[in-house]
Amino acid sequence: MTKRMFALLSTLGASALVLAGCAGAAAPTEDTAGSGETTTEETTTSEAQRVCVILPDADSGTRWEPNDRPALEAGITAAGYEADIQNALADTAKFATIADAQLTQGCAVMLVVDYQGAGTTVAEKAQAAGVPVIAYDRPIEGADYYVSFDNFTVGALQGQMIIDGLTAAGKDPATASIVYSSGDPADGNAAMFLNGALSVLDEAGASAAFTMEGTWDGAKAGTLFEQAFTAVGGNVDAVLAPNDNNASSIIAILDKNGLSVPISGQDASVAGLQNVLLGKQFGTVYKPFGIQVTAALEVIEALLSGEEVAYDQTLEDGTPYIAVDPIVVTAENVVDVVANGDATVEDLCTDEVAEACATYGVN
Repeated sequence: MTKRMFALLSTLGASALVLAGCAGAAAPTEDTAGSGETTTEETTTSEAQRVCVILPDADSGTRWEPNDRPALEAGITAAGYEADIQNALADTAKFATIADAQLTQGCAVMLVVDYQGAGTTVAEKAQAAGVPVIAYDRPIEGADYYVSFDNFTVGALQGQMIIDGLTAAGKDPATASIVYSSGDPADGNAAMFLNGALSVLDEAGASAAFTMEGTWDGAKAGTLFEQAFTAVGGNVDAVLAPNDNNASSIIAILDKNGLSVPISGQDASVAGLQNVLLGKQFGTVYKPFGIQVTAALEVIEALLSGEEVAYDQTLEDGTPYIAVDPIVVTAENVVDVVANGDATVEDLCTDEVAEACATYGVN
């Protein structure tokens, strides 16, 4: 991660605050629309520029409500569009109900974060109504555009963590006992993460001593790793973990058995960053939501202004893919995540981690 990129992220964060302030002043109210001060033509135009957003869940610790929602709302309204942002609360039936209601009211464009495949039907209905669909963060079959971090690169960075960690420990990746794990196969991103990791691991001659069932459930990952640990007779040199949540559960079992080995991660969560600082996790992939929000807003603006949408690559089904670069975080640059505002010293530097925070300048 370069200082220039972190400076950019800080600027984006500041811009989001400015946009939030501007949005509150600029957004038209229902009273204004009905006061006679707005012409019929202007009202029709406003309705045509309505951006509908569906978020997947609001579980504690997830990014959607505290991060993406306010940033998306600020950006959409500051651009002069109406934002309708709703959350499916991890319920596929509610997901469909929200979509139907939004489409009935009218959407100029839909931005959807998939939940267990519910986004596919939504995309079909939206497109039948002539509404373009942006799949956000997770791929959706049939979407017009996909905006996410470069998921293959995320996986490649995770694979490199394992290689670097083994090398630092003086172990040959080609003969090391590595346990492979991955995300839930129902999530289209999980395969891209795994394929990216395998591209690096295979190149280094590494192979799996045991391959766990894929899941995003941290508790389940812990149970699956216990089974893997038993299957390899406790001989574990490294663990390919798909995210920090899974890594934390795996680390707990390694701690119980007095082991510390290179483990990958993703999300730059508080627990993940703490494990990185403590040397229990080699690194984590940092995906600053602000960059992804900015990319999505650029697609929305292009669609609603009739401009061509710029994109970097395509998915296998041909969907244009706007891929944002992820960032590797190791103990040496955890401080940059704090400087960017995506973690706080108070949260990270608890009693157990205070010494490590001091060592790496996180204070």
